[in-house]
Amino acid sequence: MKLAPLVVAASTLSLGLMAHAQTPTDAAETAAAETAAAPAPAVAATTVEEAKADPANWRAVDAERLFIFDTNKGRILIEAFPEVAPKHYDQFSKLIRSGDLDGTTFHRVINGFMAQGGDIYALKGRESGLPDIPGEFTYRRNPAEMPLTFAIGPADTAKYGYVNGFPMMTQASFFSEMSKDGMVESWIPHCRGVVSTARTSDPNSANSQFFLMRDTSQHLDKEYTAWGRVVQGEDVVLAIKAGKESMNGEVALPDILMHTKVAADLPKGERPNVWVERTDGPNFMAAHADIDEDLNVCDLPSVPAVVER
Repeated sequence: MKLAPLVVAASTLSLGLMAHAQTPTDAAETAAAETAAAPAPAVAATTVEEAKADPANWRAVDAERLFIFDTNKGRILIEAFPEVAPKHYDQFSKLIRSGDLDGTTFHRVINGFMAQGGDIYALKGRESGLPDIPGEFTYRRNPAEMPLTFAIGPADTAKYGYVNGFPMMTQASFFSEMSKDGMVESWIPHCRGVVSTARTSDPNSANSQFFLMRDTSQHLDKEYTAWGRVVQGEDVVLAIKAGKESMNGEVALPDILMHTKVAADLPKGERPNVWVERTDGPNFMAAHADIDEDLNVCDLPSVPAVVER
């Protein structure tokens, strides 16, 4: 597939697109410079046993939504959010189960930005065989059925918060009272640790290539489909070999995505089990009681998770 040349910003660098590199583009070249460095993720002191015994503060991740990416640098566990981008969730579930992502490389990696992989054509000389995915850049959220479990600021007017531990940006909830469907437009912002989907200049051209955010780049919001977040392995994402600026982030001898699995497909005794801190739980609420209402959700550390196996 020959892809159109696009422009991407990382820090102050503008990068061109290489063939077979579906690339996140920048709507404005200055946007990346406005992105503050993301803080290091919080380290959860809770043990697996404590999380299991404390459902008020910890929730188990559904094994059907848990994607395992084993790289040569270590393991990355991703929780998908089907309600946000159901077509992308379905496509990546199929890609993982097909084995076509196994052996693909992180061919384009930019420090302070993202690590891009999933180029099946470069590995196999063919495309995925699956249709391109229509853009799912935002979704309609019913505040009554899917409230912000932690809103930054007053609940009715908050633009930032969490849903199931995922960072969320949204229209204010009070708009639901004026909309025909009783819902508001919401989306996962491109915070550090978020998983999103590469595409060409055609907004409906996403297929198999994905990218893992190494830092916050919110100029990508509502332009690329974010559908998951890293619940373990942000350090691995940062350890993936970066490309040279002079090569537009293209990596010589890139790191490899060796194996991918959906956790539910593994025997129960072999699959990883993950618990994520509840953002509507008393511990999280107490720890963030005095949060600055002017903060962006991407300014906060990733919501903690604990992993068994």
